[in-house]
Amino acid sequence: MKVFTDGRHAVHHATELDGSQLIPSWETPRRVEFVEQALRDDHEFVAPGPVDRGVIASVHDAGYLDFLEHAHQRWVEAGEKGAVMANCWPTRTMNADHVPASIRGQVGRYSFAADCSVVEGTWEAAMASAAIAQSATDAVIDGEAVAFGLCRPPGHHASADQFGGYCYLNNAAIAAQQLLNAGSNRVTVLDVDYHHGNGTQDIFYNRSDVLYASIHADPTTDFPYYAGHASETGVGDGEGWNHNEPLGRGCGYAEWSAALERCLNRSGDAASGALVVSLGVDTFEDDPISHFTLTEANFVEMGARIAAADLPTVILLEGGYAVEALGTNVAAFLKGFAPS
Repeated sequence: MKVFTDGRHAVHHATELDGSQLIPSWETPRRVEFVEQALRDDHEFVAPGPVDRGVIASVHDAGYLDFLEHAHQRWVEAGEKGAVMANCWPTRTMNADHVPASIRGQVGRYSFAADCSVVEGTWEAAMASAAIAQSATDAVIDGEAVAFGLCRPPGHHASADQFGGYCYLNNAAIAAQQLLNAGSNRVTVLDVDYHHGNGTQDIFYNRSDVLYASIHADPTTDFPYYAGHASETGVGDGEGWNHNEPLGRGCGYAEWSAALERCLNRSGDAASGALVVSLGVDTFEDDPISHFTLTEANFVEMGARIAAADLPTVILLEGGYAVEALGTNVAAFLKGFAPS
């Protein structure tokens, strides 16, 4: 399998607010190192081509992209120290449409959580991650049955105009849009990360050309808390094209795989022409910030079951924070999807 990867991910390592403490993000550059080590012997590593900013602009707000590109430089010029991080957000009683002039105000408007900040290398790494997603998608458009994008930073929490959850540009949405641009009648984005991909849902919530199907922790107990309920099924043209499977903490593979079956059946009913998999392996039993109990063997089964959908497939890395096991679990999924 072709694996698209880019060393520029390492220029990004953000700070997050974990409880009441500022810590180096759980989303660390070491994640890619462990995955590359696990995949090196069995897969073909490929550098991504140049990024197509037009596709990115078709799923993200122009003002947001301008903010993200220049945020760190503006932060420094304003005399601020450390990473770009908000301390005020437009809540329900405020005017969320107002765009403040100050960088402090704008970072609150364009983010939704303090688990995610912007450092000097964030824009470069996010663009490289988007280029990985685009190149993996191009490979599938050009005839590969499947391609894997080793994306870092991940993307599924990034909405049209907000970053959070370690995500800045929505790689899965970019890939789905690229597949549509190439002629797919409909694309399914299947999100198997422990956390709901609120950003992907947001981008396609009023559209019928993308089915978003997600299996994730119940938002009544887990991040992102305000999205991912089963009642969220889309609006307008998108009504019925959003499918959420929230599951309780402690969920094992039997319950999880039943939810997967429902998602794949929904994709089959939708007659999708291509599949994008948001591959989070933070469903692993030893993940330090998640609470499902899947094992390495379960990832093999998961990959095989998704491959049985027999669709051109782009697989993109999302979460997974048991860092030393991350490569093993990703390799297990890819082995199940495409046995050597």
